[in-house]
Parts: sequence; structure tokens; C-alpha cells
Amino acid sequence: MRRRFEEYIFGLQEEIIASFERLDPNAPAFKRDSWLREQGGKGVSGIFSVLPPGDASPAPQTILEKACVNVSVMHGILPPATIKEMRKDHSSIPYDAKTWLPFFAAGISLVVHPRNPHVPTVHANYRYFEITEKAAEGEETGKVVAWWFGGGSDLTPSYLYEEDARYFHTMLQNVCNQHGTELYPAFKKWCDEYFYIPHRQETRGIGGVFFDDLNTEKHIRLSDNVEQPRSQEDIFGFVKALGDSLIPSCLPIIERRMSMPGTDQQRRWQLLRRGRYIEFNLVYDRGTRFGLKVPSARIESMFMSFPETARWEYMTDMGSDPESEEGRLVAALKQPVDWVGLDR
Repeated sequence: MRRRFEEYIFGLQEEIIASFERLDPNAPAFKRDSWLREQGGKGVSGIFSVLPPGDASPAPQTILEKACVNVSVMHGILPPATIKEMRKDHSSIPYDAKTWLPFFAAGISLVVHPRNPHVPTVHANYRYFEITEKAAEGEETGKVVAWWFGGGSDLTPSYLYEEDARYFHTMLQNVCNQHGTELYPAFKKWCDEYFYIPHRQETRGIGGVFFDDLNTEKHIRLSDNVEQPRSQEDIFGFVKALGDSLIPSCLPIIERRMSMPGTDQQRRWQLLRRGRYIEFNLVYDRGTRFGLKVPSARIESMFMSFPETARWEYMTDMGSDPESEEGRLVAALKQPVDWVGLDR
């Protein structure tokens, strides 16, 4: 599974980058930064970024402001404190206060920050994780004691278009339903809960799907008697189907909004929303917290998903008027919406 998942995410990365380069053929190409991790691992960071204009230069006109499509494949050893935390969801992992265990982690992550405030920020992440026993002499890897898949995709708009929200969520529901009709409602609810910012009392965006710890064991979010992927092969197929749906689910939305005119006030609101995006990632995101605990983590890869520009205002009043476009978004972030059932 390690090799197959690694091959899949490297191929998906190229497909995604090619799709965005076709979207804006006059923009600079994505930069591909291949890297090696001294403690074990490799990756390719696909980065789109345009340098800010100088005093005499015009403002960039690219559709994307900053984007990253990152693939990482890591292996190493986990400290006992991290193993103890993981055992809460994976009881099969052996724990000893003095024992470190080998791990393997591979994943693809995408974040797209558009220039136009009417285009939503897009995020997706799909990953595979293994923990093994220490390898015996002459063996490449030890016995696998735990494995799981995780991931999801979600939208973070600055301005709410119900048409876009329904389209995005319907695409995700259609993919999930091919593998079990209970998956979308369970993982949509999980997404709304996961991307919640407690100190702001709102979600980061309008959600999508999110899942973790998906393997052949009983899952706390899914009933035993419902249709769901049961084998490692079936779960891998489910994850691939979601990954393959990423471009079809977000590109039509980007194309629909990317040429809409925007104002300075709308740009200001977009930057304020980006501030909330950063707050969530730094304070609550599980992947960021895990990465910071891994010895010699690659910080550039972890933080490259942040927007180039963001804004915080003391006691801002933007979004406080419920009749304004900004207020409509805030209302949807305060109370998650059933986007698929909205027009029924």
C-alpha cells in the first residue's frame, strides 16, 4: 500500500498543477521544489507565487495569488508521547514509555488562495499513515501494527454564493454515495466540527468532508450496519475517488467567479477572512500540530499553505451587519448549513 499510495499522490499532484496552469496560461508556471528529509523521506512542493510589484510595476493580474500542491513521503520514529496520544484512536499500537516506534506517512495537500475576493479558497488533503514494529535484522520494515487513511476537502469563501456551495457539496456527496450513503452526512458533520474556530465561534469556511483514522476497525463516526468501505483496498478506492473529484468540484466555481469585478472593501474583507484562516491553522489544525512534534519537520512545507497577505483589525465592524454580503457569510459560518438539501 505504501508504494501504491505514493504513486497515486505524485500522479494526482501533476494532474492538479496542470489543470491550474491551463486555467491561466499566461501566468508563471508552478515552481516544483523537490526535497529530501535527512531523517527519512522526500517530497515535491508545487508552488505558485507572484512577487509583489515594485513602485513602478503594475499589480499582478493572475487568477491565483498563491497556491501550493505538496506531496510528502516521510518515515522515521515516533516518540512515546506521540504514540500515547495516537493510542486513543488506535488501541492496537503498543505503548512503552521508553520505546520509540517506526512510522510511515504519505500525503498530498492543496491550498489555493485566489486573487479575486469572489473566488473561494480551496483546501484538500489526503494521507496514509502506518506504524510498525521495529524491523528485524535484514528486513526493510517491521510488522504493521496500525494503519489508516485520512483527508477531505473544503471551501473557504469570502463571499457566499449558494449556487457554488450546493455544487461543491453535491459533488462530494455523489462521490461518497458510491461507497456508502452514510459517508457524506457523517464526514460533512465532522468537517463542520473540525474546522470550527472556538475563540471566534465560527467555522473556517462552508465545509466539505473530513475524515481520519479510517481503517478496517470499527469507526466511532460510522455505524457498523451501514454500507461503507470495509477493506484496505476499498478504503483506498474511496480516497482515490475523492482525490480525483477535486478539480471537477472546484474548477467550475473558480471559472464562474474569477472575472467578477471587486472593490477595495471586498479585498479588505478577503484579507480579514484570511486572518481567520491562519488563526485556525496555527492554533487548531491537527496536521500542523503533529508536524511541529516530528523531529526536523520541514517548516517550509507546513507553512506554505498560508496566504501571502492577511489582515487583522482591532474590533472590526465588517461582517456585523446581517443584511450585508459579509454578514450573510458570517451567518453561514455561525450555523452550519445543509447545502445539498437547501434547494429541496
